[in-house]
Amino acid sequence: MKPTAYFCMEFAIDQPLKTYAGGLGFLAGSHFKAAKRLKYPIVGVSMLWSYGYYDQVRDKEGRMKVDYIRKYYEFLDDIKLKIPVTINNTTVWVKVYKLEEDVFGTCPIYFLTTDIPENDHLSRTISYNLYDGNNLTHIAQEIVLGIGGYKVIRECEDVKLYHINEAHPLPLGFKMIEEYGLDYVKEHLVFTTHTPVPAGNETQDINLLKNMGFFGNVDIKLAEKLGGNPFNLTVAALRMSKRANAVSKLHKKTTEDMWSWVKDKCPITYITNAQDKYYWQDPIIRDAAKDYDYNKLRKRKMQMKKLLFEEVADQTGKLFDPNVMTVVWARRFAGYKRPYLPLYDENRLRKLLEDKKIQIIWAGKPHPSDTNAQITFNWIVSKTRDLKGAAILTGYELKLSKLLKMGSDIWLNTPKRPNEASGTSGITASMNASIHMSSLDGWHVEWTEMYPDDSFTIGDGVHTDDDYEAKCMYEQLEKASNMYDTDKWWKKACDCVNHVVEYFDAERMAKEYAEKMYK
Repeated sequence: MKPTAYFCMEFAIDQPLKTYAGGLGFLAGSHFKAAKRLKYPIVGVSMLWSYGYYDQVRDKEGRMKVDYIRKYYEFLDDIKLKIPVTINNTTVWVKVYKLEEDVFGTCPIYFLTTDIPENDHLSRTISYNLYDGNNLTHIAQEIVLGIGGYKVIRECEDVKLYHINEAHPLPLGFKMIEEYGLDYVKEHLVFTTHTPVPAGNETQDINLLKNMGFFGNVDIKLAEKLGGNPFNLTVAALRMSKRANAVSKLHKKTTEDMWSWVKDKCPITYITNAQDKYYWQDPIIRDAAKDYDYNKLRKRKMQMKKLLFEEVADQTGKLFDPNVMTVVWARRFAGYKRPYLPLYDENRLRKLLEDKKIQIIWAGKPHPSDTNAQITFNWIVSKTRDLKGAAILTGYELKLSKLLKMGSDIWLNTPKRPNEASGTSGITASMNASIHMSSLDGWHVEWTEMYPDDSFTIGDGVHTDDDYEAKCMYEQLEKASNMYDTDKWWKKACDCVNHVVEYFDAERMAKEYAEKMYK
């Protein structure tokens, strides 16, 4: 592979470094852990968010509350580098910190911040919050990551290829056009699209982008030719890149269908998401599953349940029963992921809970500006108060995510097909003997094709309305609960653990990027 710079708005590396929102960050973190072990010549470029994504806490009534707490990281190396970036005709200074390889066992990553005394207050706020809800701030963040990151790489590294994850860092492509021309960019830029939903395929007023400095000194007519007017960042990335990839087999088809009208786009392949087993998988669960030692696996799951249920009790005052099948719905709260679906038929859920067929936990962060998702979260808070065996947790970060995956029996995934490009949470849950139960979307499509008996599938992938898929979900929960804690269950759990790492481990993914994208 060619030496490559990997640009991404977020990296989930380890709990102390809070520079991520969700799956994209989890993916980048796993990629960089695997690439380090494989000794690949790759470096990361991201933003050092002063206040992270946000801190998810509770108000005095127990509802979700968005809080911002400044973060400090003494383990990042100040490399004494500041570079200028022009935003809205103003010079903004960008300071650079480096995460060295030996801190968390990753390839090196450069983190950029504008939150320094050399800048005025407005410029400092650019790197305050990941995915800032203010559009002007968001565009400024893209310019800092793209142009600032490009300048840092040129100063510090000798790379031959630039990899942008989502189109957020696209300004680097225009900076390259400015210096070397479009043909050069088409040989040195590769692109990964991570989602088909509108939020991941940004459209902006082209004149606003020009005035902000998004295109640098590139003529607006060329920018319009690449991305249209209004300017679509994904379309431009597809026209500027050497090659692009989707993140699952189904997502490739969805992507090709979405952008079939785009002329002169680059070839699109797919590399299915994966996660780093060395970070995510409990070694005792791994060994017990390998030996098909049901007693050892059961004992370890009970231990992990105890730890998880202590967190549930601490946050909600509810005492869960380790002998009851525990279902977890946990990921970024977004409408298309349908966190409400387990409560779709409240009477049916209540019966499952009262009969002690299941107990259920929700967790996840809505975007701080996504009012509807926050309303859904707090609606679940209110609903679970009176439901014995049901709870919702705050503070969904790496530490809690691990705890939920190791302590759950069923990992419930309910996206509305085909909006879930891949997903990652179910992969790491499966590594820990939490059996995946999902609608036919994202990585689950490939998982069921490979090993149809290692999971539970909701619906047929054709009928995607809530009525039908909720009914199917309750039927599958009944089926799973009747099987729970039998030899058949533990055989399924062992198979799940052993099989998922065959294809969905991050080293396979990193190798595919090296072979398909970084050549």
